[in-house]
Amino acid sequence: MNRAGPTVRDALAAATEQLGERVDAELLLLDALGKSRSWLFAHGDDPMPKDAGTAFDLAVARRLRGVPIAYITGRQGFWSFDLEVTSDTLIPRPETELLVEAALACVPLDAPWRIVDLGTGSGAIALALARERPHASVVAVDTSEAALTVARRNAQSHGVHVRFVHGYWLDPVAGERFDLIVSNPPYIQADDPHLEALSHEPSSALVAGLDGLDDIRLIVQGSAVALHPGGWLLLEHGWNQGQAVRALFGDDWQAVETLRDLEGRERVTRARYRHR
Repeated sequence: MNRAGPTVRDALAAATEQLGERVDAELLLLDALGKSRSWLFAHGDDPMPKDAGTAFDLAVARRLRGVPIAYITGRQGFWSFDLEVTSDTLIPRPETELLVEAALACVPLDAPWRIVDLGTGSGAIALALARERPHASVVAVDTSEAALTVARRNAQSHGVHVRFVHGYWLDPVAGERFDLIVSNPPYIQADDPHLEALSHEPSSALVAGLDGLDDIRLIVQGSAVALHPGGWLLLEHGWNQGQAVRALFGDDWQAVETLRDLEGRERVTRARYRHR
């Protein structure tokens, strides 16, 4: 007597038990099936397609090894985008949307401002600013050619115009002046125990010296040359680094302020360049 194979619901239940997490199992299942969540509710009793089942089993195995969901599916939601991500790019986090919101608050809606995003990775911040401020000119910089390739594909797929350049922080745009500089740079200390949980992401996008501030120092110093008077610098940083970041701004800066995320943690510091 032939027995029917596992259903979609059976596959989801088995993966949920393995992972101990239904949300992860569901995301991986939908990716393997190429279906929406609403489809899942209506078709739970359908037989699990063989090819999708094989892909799903491989995805679950990768997740059990600690690979982030975004790297398995190759996608991550951020702002109004569904972005491609790879192991060459940092996975965009929800808290980085605070950095976008704070930057948008500085940029007049119809102003032809010049904006540069340093360490763009997947292009998440640059694309969000370019979409919300279409009169602005947005440049995105990264030291990784592989990351820039991903960022360019994201810009093309979403129809957003951004100029991408390869180089180290402000070096590739030396001589240019901007109205706003924004960055989510590496800010984790080299000996931070939480790094083990981030081992699948590029360390160059995470670690910045013994105190985590090496790259932020460089950006603050360079921004004093690259900003127009009255221009803004906005930096994302660790929850416990607000005071140390504020202390990096000298007399040439004003309106130095640290903003808190939805959990009340200091997350983004901004400052306005006064003069050279």
